[in-house]
Amino acid sequence: MYDALTEDVLEAKYVGRGIVDGIECEHLAFRNLETDWQLWIESGPHPVPRKYVITSKAMTGAPQYTLRIRDWRSDVPADNASFAFNPPVDAKEVDSRALLAIDEIPVGVVGAGGK
Repeated sequence: MYDALTEDVLEAKYVGRGIVDGIECEHLAFRNLETDWQLWIESGPHPVPRKYVITSKAMTGAPQYTLRIRDWRSDVPADNASFAFNPPVDAKEVDSRALLAIDEIPVGVVGAGGK
């Protein structure tokens, strides 16, 4: 997980301690070319993520996406039916290579810094 999160990171900073949903957390901030992202990790004996904020620098208005994690349940077995993928009867398989051009920025929109 660490390798995936820190790939392409240009700058990382420990911001300090903060509170997320009444829980004391360590606040970390990261920056890469396209996004800034912040992570709040619970302090103490259970260091699990509590909040994750991603800010897009490539879109006008720098939209933010926030994920707050209030209840970690690690007692659910990995083979639990809740995690089974059951596609609809009329679902069709798509070759993932056909999805390479899909992006949250529509075609023709110039990214940050472009003209």
